[in-house]
Amino acid sequence: MSTVCVSDADLVDRARQGDAAAFGELVDRHRTAVYRAALAALGSHAEAEDAAQDAFLLAYRRLDSFRGQASFKTWLLTIAWHQAINRRRTLSRLLRRIVSPSGTDPEAHDAAVASVAVRVPSPEAAAAHEELRGAIRRAIGALTPKLRDALLLAQSGEYSYEQIGAMLSTPVGTIKWRISEARRLVKRQLIGHGFGDER
Repeated sequence: MSTVCVSDADLVDRARQGDAAAFGELVDRHRTAVYRAALAALGSHAEAEDAAQDAFLLAYRRLDSFRGQASFKTWLLTIAWHQAINRRRTLSRLLRRIVSPSGTDPEAHDAAVASVAVRVPSPEAAAAHEELRGAIRRAIGALTPKLRDALLLAQSGEYSYEQIGAMLSTPVGTIKWRISEARRLVKRQLIGHGFGDER
């Protein structure tokens, strides 16, 4: 029994007419790519799952605004990236409040600490017994956000330069330069810490 592959555009049309199963098929097709984009931005599996869910809900609500100027996948990835970045900013603000809690209610501070402890895996646990991995993470963390985001999206292996450009609202040529520059800087950091050589 042969199956006919329905295009994303056809599924979008059906979903706009109220076919929930059609949107479910779109979710199934793009779940991994959306999750990996969120993971690249957030670095936490739990946060990436939440951001991916938020992205799908927002995409469903905004389905009528999809004009087809880019592929549905690219449009969806752009939404996912923005959701993940918003979540990252929120987490950063929360972490800043935890680090410098002066003038805050001690109970609120303890609740915020507990919340982060549950949601963000410790860097020590992630890098345990993997010295090189830890060095790579530190080198990537030292990059500027623009270089880091481009590199992480490229390293996921999920996205073309065009898709990364759309997610970051940046020309493809600039994306290619950022990725190349990020790799050069990471390599230099690793060599400086005794990993690898200049070749």
